[in-house]
This record gives sequence, C-alpha cells and structure tokens, in this order.
Amino acid sequence: MVFFYGSIVATLPYKNCSMFTSRLPLYISYFFALLFIYAAVSKMLDFENFQVQLAQSPLLSAYAGFISYGVLAVELLTALLLLWKNTRRAGIYAAFGLMVAFTVYIYLILNYSDDIPCSCGGILEKMGWEEHLIFNIFCALCALAALFVFEKERSIPFRRTASGSSLIFLISGGGMVLVFLSSEFIMKRANNFTRRFLPHAIEYPQTLDLEVNSYYFAGQYGDTVFLGNKTAPLLLAWVLPTYKKLLTDTLDIREKSLPYKEVTLHVIYPHYSLSDGTVPVVFEGILPGKIAKLAMKDKAYFSEMVMISPHRYIFRGQSTQTNENIVGMLETSGAVRLSFNTSFLEKQIDGIFDTDGNFTVDRYNKNTIYTYHYRNEYRILDSLFAFAGHGNTIDTITHARIMLVKLKSNEIKMNAPALRVNESQVAHHGLLYNVASLRGKFETAKMWQESKIVDVYHYPSATYQYSFTVPHDKGEKMRDMLVTNKYFYILRGDELIRYNRTR
Repeated sequence: MVFFYGSIVATLPYKNCSMFTSRLPLYISYFFALLFIYAAVSKMLDFENFQVQLAQSPLLSAYAGFISYGVLAVELLTALLLLWKNTRRAGIYAAFGLMVAFTVYIYLILNYSDDIPCSCGGILEKMGWEEHLIFNIFCALCALAALFVFEKERSIPFRRTASGSSLIFLISGGGMVLVFLSSEFIMKRANNFTRRFLPHAIEYPQTLDLEVNSYYFAGQYGDTVFLGNKTAPLLLAWVLPTYKKLLTDTLDIREKSLPYKEVTLHVIYPHYSLSDGTVPVVFEGILPGKIAKLAMKDKAYFSEMVMISPHRYIFRGQSTQTNENIVGMLETSGAVRLSFNTSFLEKQIDGIFDTDGNFTVDRYNKNTIYTYHYRNEYRILDSLFAFAGHGNTIDTITHARIMLVKLKSNEIKMNAPALRVNESQVAHHGLLYNVASLRGKFETAKMWQESKIVDVYHYPSATYQYSFTVPHDKGEKMRDMLVTNKYFYILRGDELIRYNRTR
C-alpha cells in the first residue's frame, strides 16, 4: 500500500515546493469545506426525502436512521475542521476518509446492486453514477495530494504519511465493504427450498452482434425474432431463422409532437403496435406497412401493457376511485372499448407497490400470465379476460415484504428496498419461464454472481418443473428473454444469443 501511494504522489515536489504547492492544502481544504457544507445544507433542506433515499439503498437500508444524521454531522464537522488552521490536518484526513468511503459505496452500488438508488444532495444529483464515481476518485486523489504536501511542510517522514493514509484508506473502504457484506438486501441468503437444476436445458449458444445494448424483444413469428429499441422507439428490427444478421426498418407515426416517455413496440406478425401509457396512446399498423395509425388516445393511462391479439390489449392501470392497481382490457377494432377486472390483482398492503409485477402472453394457449414481483404467485387470465387460475413460485415469500412511508407532500415511497422474489417472465406452450431473485438451498453465492437463475413452471397445472442457469459474460447479464419451439433467446449487453432447447 505504501508503494501504491508513493506512485500516486511521485510527481509532487516533495522538496523545494513552489509557493503554489505549499498552499495546495489550503486551497483543497477550502474546496472540501465548501463541498461538504453545500452537500449537508442540500440534504437538510430536503431531509425527509434524503432519509427515504438512504432507506432505499440496498447497502444502507438497515442503518438509514443513524446514517442520515451521521452523514450530516460528519460532513459539517469535517468542514469546520478544514476551515480552522489548528485542526486542518485532521480535517484533510477526514475528507480523504469520507471520499474513499463514498467512492467505494458508489463502486459497490454500480457493480453489485440490482437497484441503483439516489442519495446525493444538491448539484451532485445532476450527475450520473459513473460520473459521480469519477468525481469522487478525483476528490480522493486531491485530498491525498494535500495530505502529503501538508505533512511535508510539518517535516513528517514520507513513509509515516503513506502509512497513515493507507490506514485511513483501509478503515474507510473496508468499513463500507463490511456494511455491504452485512446488508440483508444485497446478500442472497439460502432459503428453505430446493431447485432441480437441469444441466443441459439450453446448449450450443450462437451469438449475433447487435452493436448497441438498447434492444428488447417485441415478438416472434416462428423463429423470426422481432426487436424494439428503447432509444430509437420507431426502429423495428428482426432476425430471420438463418440467424445471419440484424435487419432494420423505421416505422412512422403522424403524431410526433406528443410528450412521449416510454414507447413500447409489440409485434404479432403481421400486426404491430406502438404504445405509451404516460400520454396515453396506442398506434397500430400491418407489415410491410410502415405507418402506424392512431388507434387510442386519452382513454386510459397504463403502466404495463401487452398485445394479446390484433386490436386487443391487456394493461395495468390505476383506479380513479381507489388509486390502486387494476387490470383492464382495451379493444380498438371499430369503436374503442374498455373493460376492467378490479378483483384480479389481490391487495396485501397498499394495492400499488404490493401488486407490482409483469404480464407475459402465451400465444399458443391464448393465456395472459401476471407474476408479482414481491410475492411467490402468478395469476392467469384466459382469452375472454376471465380469471383462469393461479400458481406459486417455489420460494416461500407469500406476503410482500414492503415498508412504505408517506412524505409531507402526500407522496408514498418505499422506506426500504423490497424483497424481490420474481424478476421477469416469458410464457410458451404452457410453460412459464421465471427469472428468480432468491437463492435456494445448496446454491452457492458464486453461482448467483456468475449467472441468472431461470425457474420453469407448467402454469396450467401450477407445478414446478426444473431450473437452469444463464451465464453472465464480462459483467453483462441477461436482461430479456424469449422462447420458441426450438430455441431460448436472450439479450445480454449488445448481443442476441440463441440457445438450443432440449426440453
């Protein structure tokens, strides 16, 4: 560690320092004092929201109450130490320790957390997390440089300064790592259920380079796969069964000036639709036609929607009477028609967060399956929009573990990261493929660090079948999946990968 720090400060004029270099600790002290005062005041002005943001952090949720006050106190105390000449040395050491802790925290969030929260104040909220990491590293290096210059002026030996700063580095960084390891929300603990892993459920992967990582699955026709693109909403892409290259075309709509936020493409060949529940609108078209015509506008807002057949959709919206999640059907052939099923989603806590989940459609059985995120249940709607049964995933979380807080603005937020049970799903020919979030018996941490776990259910009979792993590659994880008669497709990074199915 001493040699590491020696390389960092090798360019510092340890002897015969210039006037600027000798005043460097003063300049850096003033910089950190302003930074910490500004950050602390920003947090205090919106303290309630700051506490909630900390509580949502998968690393700090268990300690949010203590840390929310502790961070403010430490930032203000460090600023005071930096401004007073007699305590400036302690302030620089404290600033270095804080910046190391903040840097390690952001690194852990970016690399080991499924959910990235926000708990920064002031102007730093405008930064992305990667930019914030770079900023923190720069600040830590500035504090380190100030330390060596300051100690040189006091005739402190280089080795002693390097040892002291190394100790601060280990205490601050190591302390944050210990908090990470003790977090009940980050660690996937072994639960009281056992998976049956099928070693060769998928095999012989073929990879196709898509060049960008913004594609998602929009539909299939046999083994022709259709893709939408989050950053280019009107882009239609597809891959033929020959699996040679990605083909693309651009769709068109007339109403381009509406405030779109999240346009989603669905393809049931040759029909397709473009929808955005925040506007809300649905456009429809028939391939090879590229112009999608407005089929619905301002009839129903929705947060989740699937196209179950041409001109028919099932969606999740909020009741105007209770503000709770409800399921509805939209039909656009002829006059626009809406119908609702207010009892399909079962409330446990608030009817909003506790009923959050995903729709997926089984084209062969003409069923729509809704799987809850925070409890071990999926529910089925038939083609007539009637309840057709339910089943349970193999974990044991029957009741959503959600903690909510109501802010002064009457906004309701999660007060801690919810225990996520089910991540995403796809259905095919009576089978429900569910990306699981909880570790079972006899499953190693290494397995969960290196792969996604997919559990397979025969949903008509509500029975668990088997599980298999989908490996990560170079830090990239599967973000979407699709199943056909022959293949299991995934999107990972900027690649489309096709596996042969053995079952």
